[in-house]
Amino acid sequence: MERLTLNSREQARLQVLNQVLEGHSSVVQAAGHLALSERHVWRLLAAYRREGAATLAHGNRGRKPARAVRTETKERVWELAQGTYAGLNHCHLTEVLKEREGIHLSRSTLRRILLANGVRSPRRRRPPKHRSRRERYPQEGMLLQIDGSKHDWLGGRGPHLTLVGAIDDATGTVPYALFREQEDAQGYFLLLQGILQGKGLPLALYSDRHSIFQVNPKQRETLQEQLSGKRPLTQFGRALDELGIHPIFALSPQAKGRIERLWGTLQDRLVSELRLAAGASTLEEANRVLWAYLPRFNSRFGVPAAKEGLAYRKPEPTRCLEEVLCFKYQRTVAADNTVSFGRHTLQLIPEGRLSYTHARVEVQERLDGSLVVVYQGQVVATREAPPHAVTLRARTGARGLPHSTTLAVPDTRNSDNGAKKGPQTTHNAPGKPAPDHPWRKTLLTKSLNN
Repeated sequence: MERLTLNSREQARLQVLNQVLEGHSSVVQAAGHLALSERHVWRLLAAYRREGAATLAHGNRGRKPARAVRTETKERVWELAQGTYAGLNHCHLTEVLKEREGIHLSRSTLRRILLANGVRSPRRRRPPKHRSRRERYPQEGMLLQIDGSKHDWLGGRGPHLTLVGAIDDATGTVPYALFREQEDAQGYFLLLQGILQGKGLPLALYSDRHSIFQVNPKQRETLQEQLSGKRPLTQFGRALDELGIHPIFALSPQAKGRIERLWGTLQDRLVSELRLAAGASTLEEANRVLWAYLPRFNSRFGVPAAKEGLAYRKPEPTRCLEEVLCFKYQRTVAADNTVSFGRHTLQLIPEGRLSYTHARVEVQERLDGSLVVVYQGQVVATREAPPHAVTLRARTGARGLPHSTTLAVPDTRNSDNGAKKGPQTTHNAPGKPAPDHPWRKTLLTKSLNN
């Protein structure tokens, strides 16, 4: 019996189909996980019931490709490379075989054939240069390098701050920058907002591989990511995608050396400017000094671009930047038309429909801290939902009746008329469990005792 080995993608499909057959998942859910139509999922289920797991393997597996190079041709090429055309490099040999022998092969195919037989190209390639000075982009706004620099910018007069900024690759000017308490996604949203309001949309942004910009490529992929064949975007990456800005990720600090040199210059000059400006000691004062200093910095260190004009694009007039430069999360509406977000519970007000129960909505956390609920592209009216009794008790610190509560209850002991005696204690605070209490035993100890 021939054994069949499924690859990771086919194994994932098999797992999803088994969940459907066992009743743990529906066809609609399986279609979403597999990124297929419901009709195709039904086809896979029918074939899986009929032929088993073998139907998930590709039909061409084990077959010889129709355009594969024949064994006789491979042997002929190897003989010619060792004899008549010995000493020819791979590119030259490809041309000679086509002209003189009528053997039409690409250079990469010829190279694979010769390397499989231990024949290397006789020509030694020039080693690549380790690094060379990269040409600037020709026009302003084509590429911006962004980064953050944590430093003692206030010179000991206040907390350590992080300067988040951008530098134009063509001119070396800083379109916008701001101080933050730490390097975070909201700071880069504010940076991008300042660039859009002052200049416009750049064509590309060059950054490092911080988790703000890119999901860790070494992180293990989920089942849905393996089936879809793409990694999810971060909040900042999603905003760039909606604005049509192309992200570029550097592999080393040297690759974005222009902004690294900018931090060196600013850590020398801007620290002195902050000290001379009446000794700025807070975040707000530091930002005011920074924004007043940037025009002087740009006039001193900026260079003319090779090409005149601006490559910045104007945002679409119909697009609201507040809806893009924000944090977006998916939520399912509860049965009481509420959506939970952190410590907030938003009450949805149906307009034009009876209810939003079990609907998938998008909760947007704007940069000003406000929360907006969007359903199918339309903003839904909301208000803060009334708190539950559990929440009210948590706010007051009460949990029903406090422990050791003293209640006045009738005591008829040794009394003929049932007269009320003094107050009696109904219950006391629970004691601390003993060291040998079963709750304190680990699962391993329990299994050994059993």
